[in-house]
Amino acid sequence: MAKPLYKVTFLNHGKVYELYARHVGGSSLWGFTEVGELVFDLHEGVVVDPTEERLRDEFGNTKVLHLPMQSIIRVEEVERKGQSAIRDAATGEKVVTPFPLPAKPR
Repeated sequence: MAKPLYKVTFLNHGKVYELYARHVGGSSLWGFTEVGELVFDLHEGVVVDPTEERLRDEFGNTKVLHLPMQSIIRVEEVERKGQSAIRDAATGEKVVTPFPLPAKPR
């Protein structure tokens, strides 16, 4: 039987993060929740999701996240992984870093 998959939604620096993990539980640090075994998409081609890349850059080497309980919005056990996201906490709109364009010549 496969390990359960969890969608963890939490606040971080004024943004709402949605990550997927295989482990969620009580932390040995009082007031924190432990989130481990983060799951990221492995893209094999030209199409790249900038949000997934940003999350992988930020959390890719993370062994275990210890999130303050008050920052967690929701933990859901899901059947399959959806798209990870970073949203603006006030508007709920996805935060996407635009592709850098070359500077205009003067």
